[in-house]
Amino acid sequence: MGFEIASDLCIAQNPDFTVYLMFKAATVSTGATFSRKLGRELGESLIQELGSAPIACWLFCSVKSGMSDLLRGICEAVGSSALVGCTTDGEISSEGYSVGSAVLGGIVSDKIQAQVVSVQGLGEASEKSGIELARLFDPYVRHVQIFTDGLTENGCAILRGLRSELGDEVPISGGAAGDGGKFRQTFQFIGPKVLSDAIVGIGFSGEFKLGAGVRSGWSAIGTAKKVTRATGNVVYELNGQPALEVYERFLGRHAADLPSVGVEYPFGFLDATGECGDVDQYILRATMSVNRDQGSIVFAGEIPEGTTVRLTCGDYGSIIEAAEEAATQALKELGTGSPSMIFFYSCMARKIVLGRRTHEEVDRIRSVFGPKVPMIGFYSYGEYCRQRCGGPSLFHNETATVTVIGN
Repeated sequence: MGFEIASDLCIAQNPDFTVYLMFKAATVSTGATFSRKLGRELGESLIQELGSAPIACWLFCSVKSGMSDLLRGICEAVGSSALVGCTTDGEISSEGYSVGSAVLGGIVSDKIQAQVVSVQGLGEASEKSGIELARLFDPYVRHVQIFTDGLTENGCAILRGLRSELGDEVPISGGAAGDGGKFRQTFQFIGPKVLSDAIVGIGFSGEFKLGAGVRSGWSAIGTAKKVTRATGNVVYELNGQPALEVYERFLGRHAADLPSVGVEYPFGFLDATGECGDVDQYILRATMSVNRDQGSIVFAGEIPEGTTVRLTCGDYGSIIEAAEEAATQALKELGTGSPSMIFFYSCMARKIVLGRRTHEEVDRIRSVFGPKVPMIGFYSYGEYCRQRCGGPSLFHNETATVTVIGN
C-alpha cells in the first residue's frame, strides 16, 4: 500500500523582518481497502507532509465498506475534529482524477482560523437549514465551503438561507455529495461523524486571499424561450406550450433517450432573473426526470417562472477548455496572492460527457497553477460558487468551479 502525496509551503517575507506568515497545504490519497488502520496511516502521512497537525481537513471518498472506520482512523491520527467532506461521484487530488479512492487534504497556518458546523434534516427545509448553518459560524467568517446531501437538498434554497444571514460578501463554494451515480444515498462528514440528509460546512476567518472561477463550456443554441409556468425545479410550460413537448422537438430523434440525454443539452438562464453574466456564464440546469402525463421536466435546480432560458450544448474541447478558463479566472481574482490550495468541484454530468477524457480537465487546471500547488475536490451532484467577484454565490449544474486560497 502506498500514498500519493503533494504539498506546498508558502512563506511571506519583507525586507525588514523575518518570516511573518506561514501557510502550508498538502494532500494524500489512496485506493486501498478502507479501514481504521488505513485512516490512521492516511492521517499520519498528511501530518508528515504538513510538519504538524492540520488546522482543517477535507475528506472526499467513494461510498465503500469501511468508510466510517476510515474516517475514525483519520480523526484519531490528526487529533482534530476540524474535518469536513462527503462521498462523491469521483475524487480529485493533486495526483489527478480517480474513482473508488479516498483523498485527504489539510492546511496549516498561523493566520487562519477554521470552524466546522453541521445541520441535519436538510430535505425537510433546505432554506431553514441554510439559515441555521449560517448562524453557527463565527461572525468574522470570510469564506465558507459547504457539502450537502445531493439527493435530498434544494441547493438554491440552501444558498438563500445562507446569504440571508451572511450576505453576498461572504463567498460560498463547495459541492453536493454523490454516491457513484447510484442515486440511493449520499453521506456527509464532520469530524468522526458520518451523516446523511445533512449539510456540513467549514468557515474561514483571519488573513488570507481568495479567488474563484466558474465556467461550463456549454454554448447556447436555438431561440430564447420564456418559462411561463414553473414551480421550484419543475418546469411545466415554455412560451405557453408544454415544456416537454418543446424540449422533445429540439432533441428530435434523441428525445427517446430522455431523461439521460438531458445531461448533454442542459437549460441555461439567459436574463437577469437567472443572474446571468457573459456568454459562457449561463446558470445551467440538468434534466433529472420527465413527466409525460404533465408534459413537465424536473431539473437538478430551480428555474424561476418568468426566466428566459436557452438550450445549450457542448463538446469535449469546449468543456475541457472551460475548466482551464475557470482556473485562470480564480488565479486572476487571487491578485497578488500566492496560491496555496486549489479546490475543484466539478459536475458528475461533465464526467459522463467527457468519459475517458475526464482527467484532462483536472490536468488543465494544474497547467494554470503549476504542479506544486496541492489540489483537492470531487465530482458532485451540484456545485456552489459565485459567478463573479463581489457577486452572489449560486447553485450550478454541469459546471467547473475552482476556488483557490492563498497568502
